[in-house]
Amino acid sequence: MKKFKLFYFIGIVLLIQCNRPETKTSEFDPVSQVATGKPVSIMLTSYSTTMLANGRDHTRLRIAVTDSLGREIASATDSIHIYTDGDGKITSPDGRDLILRTDTAGKKYAACRLANGTCHLLFIAGTKPDKIKVEARSGKLWPGSHEIHTLPANLVMMKPKPEQLPATAKPIDRMIGADISFLPQIEEQGRKFFENGKEKDAIKLLRDHGFNYIRLRIFVDPENGKGYSPGKGYCGLTQTLAMAMRIKDDGMKLLLDFHYSDYWADPQQQNKPQVWTGLDFNTLKDSLKTYTTKVLLALKQQGTLPAMVQIGNEVNHGLLWPDGHIGHPDQLADLLKAGVEGVEAVNPALPVMMHIALGGQNDEAVFWLDNMIARGVRFDVIGLSYYPRWHGTLYDLKSNLTDLMKRYDKPLIVVEYSDFKREVNDIIFSLPNSMGKGSCIWEPLNPRSGLFDRDGKATGLFSVYDEVKEKYLSLPK
Repeated sequence: MKKFKLFYFIGIVLLIQCNRPETKTSEFDPVSQVATGKPVSIMLTSYSTTMLANGRDHTRLRIAVTDSLGREIASATDSIHIYTDGDGKITSPDGRDLILRTDTAGKKYAACRLANGTCHLLFIAGTKPDKIKVEARSGKLWPGSHEIHTLPANLVMMKPKPEQLPATAKPIDRMIGADISFLPQIEEQGRKFFENGKEKDAIKLLRDHGFNYIRLRIFVDPENGKGYSPGKGYCGLTQTLAMAMRIKDDGMKLLLDFHYSDYWADPQQQNKPQVWTGLDFNTLKDSLKTYTTKVLLALKQQGTLPAMVQIGNEVNHGLLWPDGHIGHPDQLADLLKAGVEGVEAVNPALPVMMHIALGGQNDEAVFWLDNMIARGVRFDVIGLSYYPRWHGTLYDLKSNLTDLMKRYDKPLIVVEYSDFKREVNDIIFSLPNSMGKGSCIWEPLNPRSGLFDRDGKATGLFSVYDEVKEKYLSLPK
């Protein structure tokens, strides 16, 4: 975390126009911006969502509005209301307090107006560790929001030593991947997929357009009453074994995503599986390691061992809360190390990924990676999610990936994304020294991805992946 200095100036205005020049070229403007258009949603980027509760730590907020295609509207001048719930406050970029208003529901908000399509603010942490919701609203637009976790002010910050930053020795494949964990569920609902008027298996269709990896999430006990799939067990071990066999039969590779939960795990929720609640910390570590090994052994026994494994899903705020929350970095590191040990017990050569959200959020990505690597967490690949509504612009993504590559000498994969398909792949695959190993699109089978229409018919957007395959998978490794 950077030392923070506030520069206070005289004067407070009722409605702040917060805009500052952004360091960028026009490289991505033709696809990520439009001069005018109908706004649909608010894009709110918090460049860090992990901060110290010391009353000084801060992060930039960037606000824009986007159209139905996710493009920023460069001429927008919308008035934005920013709500905070928790110990922290919003200020102008130079540190001035914003005047708070009260809406018709009695809730306080600060206001800014977009200038040249954007507004820039600061979020300043309070003095009490907290989870703070920051939400940007404007009329009927889909709001943008973040959950910011502030940590004890005395948290021990660590940086890795040079000997903790070895280059990855394991071979890492180039990946054009797809997370289609939903496939068994939508097939049970009777949905089918078509190309050129003929019904086609979804996995084969993806394979024929250049995809070579399938990503599957796995929950510990999804069939329990509060799990992901009560009574049915979708994304549990039995379903995963069946999907792994289909993936192998179609000549593709498996990336296995351990959620270590009975339900979704992401930066807003990292809840223990029911069977692990109440365990002391050492038993929790052993359970994580044993479970990881058990799953991989089951896959190995049927000849479908993954080609890569994620230890957790979007774990920048930790996993297995509260024990493994990022506010307890030593314990988080111990849990991650237990997961890695569980993988190595089955196959020490299997590449391990650490997956954080943070596609364009360099400050937080560096904070997390520094503190985990310095605490002895070993892994082979850095995975990031990139959704522009939360994780910044394409410029932010490119800048972050470039910096992380140089700092940590680890291959990188954009392991979740959906928008700007061609651009995301161009950015990741064009990193120097072949350090960008590819991407994994989130749920391409959903019509929202644009790859299929509502009747399950493949669209012309698949040509993007035909081109990506030709351009990048044919290169020397």
